[in-house]
Amino acid sequence: MRRREIIIGTRGSELALWQATFVKLELQGIFPDLSFELKIVKTTGDEIVDVALAKIDDTGLFTRQIENELIAGTIDLAVHSLKDLQSEQPEGLTIGAVCRRELPNDALVSSEFSSISNLPIGAKVATGSLRRKSQLLHFRPDLEVVDIRGNVPTRIKKYDASDLEGIILAFAGLRRLTLEGRVSEIISPDLMLPAVGQGAVAIEVREADAEILEIVKRIDHSETRMCVDAERAFLRRLEGGCKVPIGALATLREDTIELQGMVGELDGSTVIRDTVLGPYRSPEAIGVNLAEKLIRKGAGRLLNKVRREIENSPVSTML
Repeated sequence: MRRREIIIGTRGSELALWQATFVKLELQGIFPDLSFELKIVKTTGDEIVDVALAKIDDTGLFTRQIENELIAGTIDLAVHSLKDLQSEQPEGLTIGAVCRRELPNDALVSSEFSSISNLPIGAKVATGSLRRKSQLLHFRPDLEVVDIRGNVPTRIKKYDASDLEGIILAFAGLRRLTLEGRVSEIISPDLMLPAVGQGAVAIEVREADAEILEIVKRIDHSETRMCVDAERAFLRRLEGGCKVPIGALATLREDTIELQGMVGELDGSTVIRDTVLGPYRSPEAIGVNLAEKLIRKGAGRLLNKVRREIENSPVSTML
C-alpha cells in the first residue's frame, strides 16, 4: 500500500529550502493524493562556518548527516545541490532524479564594476571556492582573492559590509533567491568553468525503495541527467571534490555531448583545460575520456601537488 506521507530531508539554508520546496511542489502537483513534508537536517558544513572548506577533514560536508537519515529511514528522500554530492553515493543510496538545470555559470556581484575585466588592478574579490580562485587568478593574477564562507544571503551581506570590489557566486543560487538584480556579470565558461553539477538539483533515495524511485523519476530531466553524469564521471576519475580546483561543463547539442573540463593550481599559475565530444548515450565514457586526456597533460601530478599544498597550508582567516 502506498505511503500517504513522504518526508523530504534538506538543509536549512534559504537556498536549500527553496530547492526542497520546489521539489515538494513539483511532486505534490503530480501526486495530489500524497502528502510531502520537509525535515531540516543540520550538516557539518552548516555548523563549521569559519574554516575554509578545503581545510575541513570531512567528506560529504553538506550531505552526510542527511544521507545518514536517509539510510536510517527517518526521511524518504533527500534534496541536494548536485554540486555538493560526492562523486559516488554511499552504499545503498542512489540519485533517483535530477531536476532541470538552471544556468550553471558563476556570476560577479559588484556594486561598482560591470565585469571581472573592469576590476581595478589589485582589486579584492571574495570566493570560498578554490576552483573559482584558480581560474580568477589565471585570468587576473593581479587580483587579491579573499576567502569567504556562509550561505548566499550571508555572503552578500558580508560583501555589502566590506571594502571588497566584488564577490563570485553561482548564478543559479542568486536567481533562485531573487537576487539576480545584484549580478554585474554572468561569467563566461571560457573564463570560468563551473563546479560539476552546478545549477542542478539532485534527489537522493534508497536504492531498494522502489516506490520512492518510481515517484521521483517523474521529475527527472533526461538532458540534465546526461550532462551531469558526464561531469561527475570526469570528477570521479580525477578523484576530486570541492577541496581541489576542478571544473566541468557538459552541453548537449542534438545527439552529442560537449564536455569541457579544467584543473588548476591554487594560485592560478597553471590551468590545464580541454574539451571532448561524444555520443549522448555514453555520458560516463565521455567524462572518463576527458579526465584521461587531462591526466596525460599532467592533471594528476598537479592535483597531487595541490592536495599537499592544502594539507600543509595554515588555516586562513575567513570573511
